[in-house]
Amino acid sequence: HCYLHNRSISGKSSRPISTLFGNIGEALKMLLLILVSVAFFEPVRSYTYDTYFYKQIVDHFSFANQDSFIQRYLINDESWDNKGPIFFYAGNEGDITLFAENTGFMWDIAPEFNALIVFAEHRYYGVSMPYGNKSFTDPKYSGYLTSEQALADYVELLSYLKAKIPGAADSPVIVFGGSYGGMLAAWFRIKYPHIVQGAIAASAPILQYIGLTPCDKFGQLVTSDFSKESEPCADVVRKSWAAIDRVVDDEMSLTWLNDAWNFCSPIKNSDDVKMLKDYLTNVWTNLAMVDYPYASDFLAPLPAFPIKEVCKKMQDSNLEDKLLLLEVFDGLSVYFNYTGKTKCLNIDQQADVRLDDHGWDFQACTEMVMPFCYDGINDFFEPTPWNLTEFADECYKNWKVQPRPLMAPKIYGGRDISAASNIVFSNGLLDPWSTGGVMWNVSESVVSIIIPEGAHHLDLRASDPNDPKSVIDARNLEKIYIKKWVEEYHEQNIEFGNYVLNEHKNSII
Repeated sequence: HCYLHNRSISGKSSRPISTLFGNIGEALKMLLLILVSVAFFEPVRSYTYDTYFYKQIVDHFSFANQDSFIQRYLINDESWDNKGPIFFYAGNEGDITLFAENTGFMWDIAPEFNALIVFAEHRYYGVSMPYGNKSFTDPKYSGYLTSEQALADYVELLSYLKAKIPGAADSPVIVFGGSYGGMLAAWFRIKYPHIVQGAIAASAPILQYIGLTPCDKFGQLVTSDFSKESEPCADVVRKSWAAIDRVVDDEMSLTWLNDAWNFCSPIKNSDDVKMLKDYLTNVWTNLAMVDYPYASDFLAPLPAFPIKEVCKKMQDSNLEDKLLLLEVFDGLSVYFNYTGKTKCLNIDQQADVRLDDHGWDFQACTEMVMPFCYDGINDFFEPTPWNLTEFADECYKNWKVQPRPLMAPKIYGGRDISAASNIVFSNGLLDPWSTGGVMWNVSESVVSIIIPEGAHHLDLRASDPNDPKSVIDARNLEKIYIKKWVEEYHEQNIEFGNYVLNEHKNSII
């Protein structure tokens, strides 16, 4: 799963921009707002926005399908002066409110730039479902879930907003995104440079594809994050896989495990065991992603430096199987039950429900085919080779689709993005997704910012007193580039305006 911290709450903007929009009935608006509002965690910081809906066409690239759907987007105009830039977040794999809450950098700097803030929901996520409950029932419905269609949605939405909001027509657009959203931000600038003037692409693994990044690097970095905190802790994880196999192989021991780990649904068969191991793999990965220097509740309510807290519970890898697994459960509890309010361990849910594993699983089976493999030696995961044939068979079984592993690199350029401009790729060295990121300066205007103490898109999160200096420096550098892009846009508009004026004068003479 490619993902984000709970920093906000929905609300109403103080300015009457709502008079400009009328894409859906007021009753439906109210219903959806109610559904959204009850989904929040208790907020740490309050961000306010208005919620709107825009009618999109399902297929932007042919004339065979005339279906349409309603796309949700959020707007805050409190810093907007009808002259500043538009800060546009390219929504990714989840409810757009989650990303509005966890992209505090945009909110923090909007007053400095007098910016209009827009968060657009990705098709097939949140409430933006092209075919409602049928959206994932058949490829004839789900097949329109692609990054290309999503970017075309964003182009249409921005064109609409620039036409409708006074002053916006002459405003430059800076697109932001984290993780898959960071990929979309970079690709937005690459494919539509006339629509967006620059992109902040945080933790964007645009190279996490076959032939571009070795499949073992991701797991090695996750392991390194744990090993740097505690070698014994990493060894506990490494030995836990075989311990699970031995325990579940005995009926009495399996009964013990079900009681000791307090599963919401007991482990009964090999499929359940596989699900448990997948859950653990995702949890150790998630902890590496959100190893933030302060408490957060993005993927789950967690303490500051959560890997450190987990590893305090897992220090003896020489214990016999049951005692070792009790250790693992104690460490695991930091992730799934840090608040002490969780009644049982639900291995069906490894992150905030607003991050949609359902939609992402489909994308991973089509164009987002990202290979991962583990050997259990250079990493602490159960040895698992990458097998495209088996992966494709599973995708067809689940979705009736065949993966296209090189589709995205062919469309967007893969490693060859030398023709691109005005993109900042930021990556934290604690983040396993950095292994598929752009870690070098491609050109003077496509640059890489490295954050040594940074976890997953830490720079996009709101400023915090516990932020390391490296992320503060990264944000300051990103602001410099944003200012540069905005100034260049206005200078080009002035030059073009003078050119047109001079041509007009010459034609009169």
